[in-house]
Amino acid sequence: MKVSIITLQAVKNYGSVLQAFATQEKFKEYGLDVEIVNFVRKDCLKQNLMKTWIQKDNGIKRFLKIILLYPTLKRWERVFGGFLDKYLNLTKKIYTTEKDFIDSTPEADIYCTGSDQVWNTGWNKGIVPPLYLSYAPDNKKKIAFAASFGNEKLDKLEIKQIQKYLKRYDLISVRENSAVKILDEIGIKNSKNILDPTLIMDKNFWLKYIKNRMIKKDYLLIYQLNSNKNFDDYAKKLAKQKGLKLIRLCTRYDQILENGYPILIPSVEKFISLFYYASLVITDSFHGTAFSINLNRNFISIYPSQYGGRIEGILDLVGLQKRHLTNYSDFNMADKNIDYFKVNDILLKERMKVNNFLKLAIS
Repeated sequence: MKVSIITLQAVKNYGSVLQAFATQEKFKEYGLDVEIVNFVRKDCLKQNLMKTWIQKDNGIKRFLKIILLYPTLKRWERVFGGFLDKYLNLTKKIYTTEKDFIDSTPEADIYCTGSDQVWNTGWNKGIVPPLYLSYAPDNKKKIAFAASFGNEKLDKLEIKQIQKYLKRYDLISVRENSAVKILDEIGIKNSKNILDPTLIMDKNFWLKYIKNRMIKKDYLLIYQLNSNKNFDDYAKKLAKQKGLKLIRLCTRYDQILENGYPILIPSVEKFISLFYYASLVITDSFHGTAFSINLNRNFISIYPSQYGGRIEGILDLVGLQKRHLTNYSDFNMADKNIDYFKVNDILLKERMKVNNFLKLAIS
């Protein structure tokens, strides 16, 4: 039996490629022939990436930004593109427009909208019908696997546009409880809340991809996606207090100017390794939080100004709400023990829910 999965694997970041890989591997555990649709949003095409990043800039600022971003974009292509080529079973055809799907519809027994922020209209710059399986034949099973709206509420126009697509699904699972509420409110009943795919695969799975330790000294790892001076100052002071080397996992080359010794856009495997060997992690990233939890690390989460609900949701689920930093004068949080026996037990039970969902999906 073949399953065709559409997700956001082509977005150039660690969380996107890792959730796609984890989804693929989980479906393979059920003996399915898994194919990932090589869907690339128009703004993520190689020829459009630079335009996307500089679209709001003019004059000298635009020129300087091009010079600074060019090596970053080339490195992204090697790191993330290389990982996808190595680990994912992608379609040979690249799909971008709705016409691409009409002209060459992927063939499968089950069609699946994968995880990540596939239904986030802000992130995707509007409603993208193929991410709602608009192209899937009426007589084929359609499911959603840990999909996310990225928001806690939708506007009326958005609801009206997506209802017709969502009603075609046979089974829907979403990544946040808030998404279950959204679906209930718009008449899509019986959706399930399940883990993000990176958490569905347990610690032992990810250990297979760990590389040798890069930093010999004990270190505090910063994985920061949003500019925040308070975050930077806090991490610097905390590292000094704890006697830890301050390491910054940089997703762009210009981040070398921020606090901490920079690790510049490491391979995806080294990304996992940096979390695994860290004495302490400070992050404003959902997947940074997820990997800290899954690898049983000491960590502190700082909510970003937008989409912080995703981090709040996973902390609530595993009972680690107190790992959310609300006071930049609190330097004692890192000394408080995390009961990972309890956390791992919760994750094990949640993974059983995922297994039940998948058994139903492929039956």
